[in-house]
Amino acid sequence: MYMMVNRISDEKELKEVCRLRYKVYCREWGFEKPGKYPDGIVTDIYDNNALHFAVKDSQKIFGAVSLILNSSEGFPTERYCELNINPDNLPGDSTAEIAWLVIHRDYRRRAEDKYIYGPDEDRRSIGNFDFSSGYSNNRTFFRRSDDKYRYRGARRTNESYGERRRRHEVVIGLYKAIYQESKRRGLTHWYAVMTKGIATLLNKLGFDFQAIGDPVDYHGIRTPYLGEIKNTEQEMSSKNPQLYEEFTKDL
Repeated sequence: MYMMVNRISDEKELKEVCRLRYKVYCREWGFEKPGKYPDGIVTDIYDNNALHFAVKDSQKIFGAVSLILNSSEGFPTERYCELNINPDNLPGDSTAEIAWLVIHRDYRRRAEDKYIYGPDEDRRSIGNFDFSSGYSNNRTFFRRSDDKYRYRGARRTNESYGERRRRHEVVIGLYKAIYQESKRRGLTHWYAVMTKGIATLLNKLGFDFQAIGDPVDYHGIRTPYLGEIKNTEQEMSSKNPQLYEEFTKDL
């Protein structure tokens, strides 16, 4: 498959990415209410302080991810999650948050749906968070019953690097862009609020993300994670040396 990953540099492409968010998060999966976005564009307060990366074929953008940089707005992980770490111990200007991984359904494999969008935490009880205030103001509990998909873990296989690379080509391409941009900027840590499935996939590739809190209902049921880039480099060079060589080439 022909694909090219670039950092977005103009408003038109950013709107295309935000429309893709709407299609996936609102129309396809129902994680967000369409009525909140009458113009069909999903954006948030962090987009102005983020770098946006898109993957394209010869005609359109079909995948994207964002890297939120430190600013006065802070990070979604710190605002919407109850963490078991002290964020003040992190180097603020060297920390960023990976957010809004989105891939058009025509370019996703069925197994990737469960990794990326089908949370296995959907039957767990979680706190009712008021996102407008940024903290848990009501410890009533509920069960999310409208999530139809659950990650149940991938089959253990002896697939080669090339097979794994092709199977997760879009995810790998986007995270490669995130890694290289992070290295160029001297970043040391990543936040991410994601499903256990995508965290497991990234771990298999060599990314070192550790859960730092319980699941919350934030763009679907998600768990907060923290990754240290130097640990990811050590893990990837050991688990997937060919992928590590690809990621570090030309840096």
